[in-house]
Amino acid sequence: MKPANYNWQLPSDVELPEEFIDQLKKEKISSFLGKLLWQRGIQSPQEIATFFHPSLDQLHDPFQLFDMEEAVSRVQQALENEEKILIYGDYDADGITSTSLIKETLELLGADVDYYLPNRFKDGYGPNIEVYKEKITEGVQLILTVDNGVSGHEAIDFANSQNVDVIVTDHHELPQSLPDAYAIIHPRHPEGQYPFGELAGVGVAFKFACALLDEVPTDFLDLVAIGTVADMVSLTDENRALVVFGLEALKQTQRIGLLELLRVSQIRLEEVDESTIGFAIAPRLNALGRLQDPNEAVELLTTFDQEKAAYLSEQLNQVNTQRKAITQEITEEAMQQLSPDKKVQIIAGENWNEGVLGIVAGNIAQKVGKPTIVLTQTQEGLLKGSGRSVDTVNLFKLLDQTRELMTSFGGHHAAVGLSIQKENLSLLIKKVNEILDSNNIQPANQLSVDAVLSLSDVKLQHIEALQNLAPFGMDNPLPYILFKDCSAINTRTVGADGKHLKLSLKDSSEENVEGIGFGFGPDMLEFQSEFIDIVAQLSINEWNHKRIPQIILKDYRINHMQVFDYRSKKHQQNLTFVEPTLFVSFSEKESKKIEERIEHPVVTYKDSQDFLAAIEKTTFNQLVLFNCPIQLEEAKAAIKAAQVSRVFFLCSAKDDAYLDGVGTREQYAKLFHFISKQQQVDVRYKLPVIAQYLAIPEKLLFFMIQVFFDLGFVTITDGIMNQVQDPKPQALTESQAYQKRLNKIKTEEFLLLSDLPSLKSWLAT
Repeated sequence: MKPANYNWQLPSDVELPEEFIDQLKKEKISSFLGKLLWQRGIQSPQEIATFFHPSLDQLHDPFQLFDMEEAVSRVQQALENEEKILIYGDYDADGITSTSLIKETLELLGADVDYYLPNRFKDGYGPNIEVYKEKITEGVQLILTVDNGVSGHEAIDFANSQNVDVIVTDHHELPQSLPDAYAIIHPRHPEGQYPFGELAGVGVAFKFACALLDEVPTDFLDLVAIGTVADMVSLTDENRALVVFGLEALKQTQRIGLLELLRVSQIRLEEVDESTIGFAIAPRLNALGRLQDPNEAVELLTTFDQEKAAYLSEQLNQVNTQRKAITQEITEEAMQQLSPDKKVQIIAGENWNEGVLGIVAGNIAQKVGKPTIVLTQTQEGLLKGSGRSVDTVNLFKLLDQTRELMTSFGGHHAAVGLSIQKENLSLLIKKVNEILDSNNIQPANQLSVDAVLSLSDVKLQHIEALQNLAPFGMDNPLPYILFKDCSAINTRTVGADGKHLKLSLKDSSEENVEGIGFGFGPDMLEFQSEFIDIVAQLSINEWNHKRIPQIILKDYRINHMQVFDYRSKKHQQNLTFVEPTLFVSFSEKESKKIEERIEHPVVTYKDSQDFLAAIEKTTFNQLVLFNCPIQLEEAKAAIKAAQVSRVFFLCSAKDDAYLDGVGTREQYAKLFHFISKQQQVDVRYKLPVIAQYLAIPEKLLFFMIQVFFDLGFVTITDGIMNQVQDPKPQALTESQAYQKRLNKIKTEEFLLLSDLPSLKSWLAT
């Protein structure tokens, strides 16, 4: 049994109202797409029309934002008085695009404007009092924050003390008390009534630009699309309109820097879509702020210098490649520190690059389905890092209840940044887990399944129709489809280190569909099972002028006992167990060797009663058979007693009984003749030499001597073997060692040579 990584929210079977169906027909929308829209809450004719026909007229009046009039008036005053204005941004893609947008807006108005993006390592996130001091000393008279500021009390208070006003534009979670800024423009301002609270930082900046320019500046929509998609905000309401028109603007952009960035990303302008932003543009913009000074990213987006744009885009590309390598290394190290018993994973390391810890935390949270915080020790002795959450846990609210333990803290429900004294870490771990326990909150990622289909429904025309729902993103993902009772064939790993999985799927319709599972390479053997439920997204694989339907694996589950074949050394080399696992051996001697190798307790099966007593107080859901028992039924008895749903067969055979057999009559005769001609034989030290002389495998020779000893043909004292004169004639089969060997051979032949279906069938009986 393999539970899904996500909690699947299956679609309800509803009958669509006639009014809704009529609107679908009017829009020439299929009933399949109509059901998807209904599941996503788009249910009225007006909502359908707005969804499929977004318009810039749908944008809300920027002056509905609280403090917008005051902010505009203050900027106009600064323009009239020729005051020096500083834009204080953020080091991610949202902050970079926000800064670029406001910079160009103020330049259009003729302002004396400069910008500053804080250095993640030197300045930290948000308003920094030392930077404010420096810039005010240089003559700054008005500060505009973009994509930050609502938690910048100290720096803003300092600016006020110097008679420098600060206008905050932000979208992050609001603290318990707001700073004493001249104006705070925030879509969820507690005193405001703005109709849409999910704008990205660049969306808020765009609204400010609209108000300042008294028009919708369409030339900035390419920046708005980048920041909005990159910050993973809800692609609904006006964000959908901003991204739809922003993508069109991006396809026609005249920004030299963006054109160069697309060139190094090997993306043609006409192919640009939301995935281009998510997988090409945003990671490169973010990389600079993660590893270096981010200010050059604003220069790239706003420059008119072709040579400089080419140089900066190449630099961003190189930094992003470096960022990938660092992220992978830290993720692998951090995974070794997981605490399966904790609902919140809080991991600390040394010398980890602070800039990628948010990505690392996101990778782990996605994998384990629990909120994850990853920290590294700074030169000041603090632990500093980032956290990422899962759907059922508001990480900002959770940590806000432990704010007194941290030296700094901010973010929103899904992502946070924090610093904490090392001595407070254990208390933080204890408190956040206690809070979740006391509120009976189970961490989990939700996955809304849009439809349940057969693989025979995966046709090009259906996949093409789904594009009518684009652009895809938060709250409007590419639909997730559930396919039940699938079987995988032709599975193989692809990509660097076998990271990804290629496979073909079939179900009861006998339709074969190609699939790819990004990051599912380590799960390949899971797909040995039949009747797998799979949730996937549909895509078209275009290759060599052919277009083939393809599914992109998102999650899967298996609802029956699984049997895994890890008998080959190739599979055993990559064997790791994250889940609670019972390791079983049928040899006390081998158990000790295995424990030294895997650094985990191994239970030796002697008899059923002893075995049950040994595992009574342990928790596990899978079992590993490391070697073969003498009696085949002992293996089945161990599995049945453990009551597990996942069984891994390694089944090594140290003495190769099934290969060497019990020995031939000729081999026994040869050994007997050899013994009769020797006064005594040193079997303790001379066994290899004797084996070579008799041309009998050493392990088999050792067994044959045991048989002779068992039958009383020889005596062995302190490793010295002597022949017994006139022993009682007995058949070899009367030896207990011989009978034991026969049973062992039978067991090893079955466990080592049977195919996987035979093992499954045997366990089922």
